[in-house]
Amino acid sequence: MRGGAQPQLMRCDDDGYYVVKFLENPQHPRVLANEWVAWQLASKLGLPVPHAARVEVPEALVERSEDLVIQLARSRKKLRGGAYFGSRYPGHPAETAVYDFLPDELLAEVENLEDFVGMLVFDKWTCNTNGRQAIFYRPHGGSRYQTLMIDQGFCFNAGEWDFPDAPLRGLYARVRVYQSVTGMESFETWLHRLERDINEKVMDEILSRTPPEWYNFDHAALYQLLERLLDRRRRVRDLLVAAKDTYRQPFPNWK
Repeated sequence: MRGGAQPQLMRCDDDGYYVVKFLENPQHPRVLANEWVAWQLASKLGLPVPHAARVEVPEALVERSEDLVIQLARSRKKLRGGAYFGSRYPGHPAETAVYDFLPDELLAEVENLEDFVGMLVFDKWTCNTNGRQAIFYRPHGGSRYQTLMIDQGFCFNAGEWDFPDAPLRGLYARVRVYQSVTGMESFETWLHRLERDINEKVMDEILSRTPPEWYNFDHAALYQLLERLLDRRRRVRDLLVAAKDTYRQPFPNWK
């Protein structure tokens, strides 16, 4: 699959297809923990992120598969068997067309386009230092596109686990997705969920469920990250205003 982490598309024993990221990825080993934590938080907020799972990759499969490698600048590195992060592909790859780009005239046909507004709240909160990544597809039997928000690996500033906020970070490249924003009230549904549904109990559950090998068994670092996320909830409104005031003017209808 495309992407800096060089993920692999794999069919699993539930007959689903998963985009799998490995610890040996070129970005950072913590990318897997980032994906796992962000998936759980985004799901709590009702955002459209693909279902995630721990994918067990047998060593025997790796040994028999020439393509299970990481491509380096001048060499290839063989992957290892183990448990890795998997993000479910929306359907069967041979039957479901998935796009990472739609022209503006087709964006109007995306049924859940306003979820980009909620995802911006999430990306500002988690300090996603990458631009917002999304895919588009038509569900089986559906007439309109749906979007899924993918690639949360650079939340929390990738492997750094800090929050270097900047006004343009986390924004989707197409202003069309934010045309429904007329003011701070357009974000209130998501801000309310963030303040109501994300609490210490949720963070404790995430702490206990995140595979320790995905963050090098540094329990204290993950605990501190989750504590800082709780504290950051109150900053999101200011971060959205800072994005509004940039030269890109991502919210053309904000009065």
